[in-house]
Amino acid sequence: MKKDTIAAIATGMTPSGIGIIRVSGEDAFSIASSVFLKKNNEKLSEYEDHKAYYGYIHDKDGILDEVILLVFKGPNSFTGEDTVEIQCHGGILLMQRILELCISSGARAAEPGEFTKRAFLNGKMDLSEAEAVMDLISSKNDLAIRNSARQISGSLFEKISSVRKKILHELAYIESALDDPEHYELDGYPEVLSEKLLEMLRILEKLSDSFDDGRMLSEGVRTVIIGKPNVGKSSLLNILSGSERAIVTEIAGTTRDTIEEKIFLGGIMLHVTDTAGIRESDDPVEKIGVDKALAAAGDADLIIMVIDSSEVLSCEDEEILAFIRKNRKKCVILLNKSDKGKVIGPDEIACYTSDPVIVISAKEETGIDELKKYITDNFASGYIKYNDEIFITNARQKEALSEAVDSLLRVARSITEKLPEDFYTIDLTAAYESLGHIIGQDLEDDIINEIFDRFCMGK
Repeated sequence: MKKDTIAAIATGMTPSGIGIIRVSGEDAFSIASSVFLKKNNEKLSEYEDHKAYYGYIHDKDGILDEVILLVFKGPNSFTGEDTVEIQCHGGILLMQRILELCISSGARAAEPGEFTKRAFLNGKMDLSEAEAVMDLISSKNDLAIRNSARQISGSLFEKISSVRKKILHELAYIESALDDPEHYELDGYPEVLSEKLLEMLRILEKLSDSFDDGRMLSEGVRTVIIGKPNVGKSSLLNILSGSERAIVTEIAGTTRDTIEEKIFLGGIMLHVTDTAGIRESDDPVEKIGVDKALAAAGDADLIIMVIDSSEVLSCEDEEILAFIRKNRKKCVILLNKSDKGKVIGPDEIACYTSDPVIVISAKEETGIDELKKYITDNFASGYIKYNDEIFITNARQKEALSEAVDSLLRVARSITEKLPEDFYTIDLTAAYESLGHIIGQDLEDDIINEIFDRFCMGK
């Protein structure tokens, strides 16, 4: 860990009422003294912890701005180091000028995420809490904010640490029994360990299984609109987005490529993709569009299939329904163009799928509220059942959890196969280390650097 003093603009680089320049390190107070004057034009020589000072930032030419200076003495600060925060007016040029003053007075420009990295390295937070800070900054909805805040408070750390303590206890017991069999019994121990493994696996598998919901919390719901040409897919996208995002004509095959739009609905964000109409075609460009449509649908969290209810069900419709059924995707079927008179209804679709069917008219915008209610019920408050549980939103954490689960399952297999107890210790140790990677213990420097390099500047 570098011990020099760092500085950065901690607020966004847009004009605003307030801007914050953060300085952290052993020279933070001396740097502040060189650029700050109290209201009575006195130098600030004595700093009281967690106190705000009112005064001016100045350079050799005079006063630059009227500011508030906040003082945090280490270890009682975010980074665990002596820290000052200069709250100035939020002009971009002004904030840059004050930052330059701090750097010329002995600070170094902070790297992305370096303040949080120092907090982690100084033991102010574990790695899961540090990653939750970045998740909180990039949260797309209220549920994501609450989940990140819960992780910042240490809820994930507590769960992981609890399981690690249990694993460590078993490791210590096995080692003691192998070294001192007179005082520690291993008769019947495999059965006892099996019961404990079941409880540990229940906790870890529940966390691991939360990843898909957690990803939707942090990134949004990947939603794909699919159907044959000229059924009203682009019209639906325009209605949901509230703008003429896609070109709409009576000519089949107008959409040749995927069109993406971010839509907020019921407290969640949808990444909506409108796709090319799916049909057999000799046109190489249209074939590429169809392939991209199917690929997008294969990766989707939610498929919205649009069918023209004014026509009989076509072979293309049946093939798309079969594709959805085969891929077991969450899906809602929309019977569009009800304003033209219905030839098919929900009963005709029921023999192909058990997915919900909604009758709409994109032209007259009927049935859209029912669609929105379905999405919010199934994702905002239904499919994502947010309560006091923790959702894993980080692929790195998911991988470490999977590795730990695999290791514990190998211990269970060793017990079943009646292998010697020292075999257990190999996989118990592997599980212990994998869980340690989630909270930042026994992790290589290059991985830590890679994690914090993804943070925003000033945080």
